[in-house]
Amino acid sequence: MLTRVVPILALLLAAAAAFVLLSSPRAVEVVPARRGTAAEVVYATGTVEPVTWAKVAPLVQARIVELCGCEGATVAKDQVLARLDARSAEAVIAELQARQDYLTREWDRLRRLAERDIATRADLERAESEAAQVEAAIAGARTRLENYVLRAPTDGVVLRQEGEVGEIADPGEALYWVGQIAPLRVVAEVNEEDIPRVTPGQRTLLAADAFPDRRLEAEVASVTPMGDPVNKTYRVRFTLPADTPLMIGMSVEVNVIVREEKDALLVPTGAVDASGAVWVVEEGVARRREVTLGIRGTTEVAVTEGLDEGVAVITPAPSDLAEGAHVEVRQ
Repeated sequence: MLTRVVPILALLLAAAAAFVLLSSPRAVEVVPARRGTAAEVVYATGTVEPVTWAKVAPLVQARIVELCGCEGATVAKDQVLARLDARSAEAVIAELQARQDYLTREWDRLRRLAERDIATRADLERAESEAAQVEAAIAGARTRLENYVLRAPTDGVVLRQEGEVGEIADPGEALYWVGQIAPLRVVAEVNEEDIPRVTPGQRTLLAADAFPDRRLEAEVASVTPMGDPVNKTYRVRFTLPADTPLMIGMSVEVNVIVREEKDALLVPTGAVDASGAVWVVEEGVARRREVTLGIRGTTEVAVTEGLDEGVAVITPAPSDLAEGAHVEVRQ
């Protein structure tokens, strides 16, 4: 008989423990609905750059033999910034000049022979053509020799210098960035699904890690007419004010304000469940409220109907809480 009583007592104790556990209030966090400005924004990340600037990159592969070491200095247009090893190109010119000398002498010889009717007119014209071809080749080689000297493309400041003497410079790989320190702008890539809402003149808020407590603003200046079909983005440029603390090369978070509503009733975005409702606490129990939502921002969403200011809403919105369940507000 005793052996039957023990399992029954164990079941009763387990049931009692489960009842206590299920009937105990669930701890939740709440945030009061507040009044504020609701903003619908388009988010992107961007980089600060000068409005006027250019990269300086070699057109040929060659070893670096000279660098100006002028990073941060002001330079004039066409000022020499770097030199590459041009010995191979100079050797080509020397070889062509030697051939030109030979062809010049040969043409002169044939001309004298032609005057005595020993050489034909065709021989003379052929020698003249070959001399002209070599002269053109020398002109082209001298023009290409300029590719071994890197010059400033415009008046400005050397914003950055790359490479070291002795390294091999590759074609198209920038060794210098030259431009004006001001004015500055932000360039960002905006997703194609958001770009229809972005137009020039829109007010934009920026966030930068270097200035976490500063309110930074910009304005949409232009939207590139053609997007990137691979990344599915459009390039957008933003004008920065003259007194911006941002520096060239900084990365920023861009929030283009598409629409604003003053004195809106706001709740955290996480307080809205999948069906668009919110949960409130009334006299220690949870109640589900059907609400009408307005502008949805990145952290808060506006409620236009179904909720009053100051009402405590549960955040994040519970997914497994029953209507009328007892809750305990966690401080």
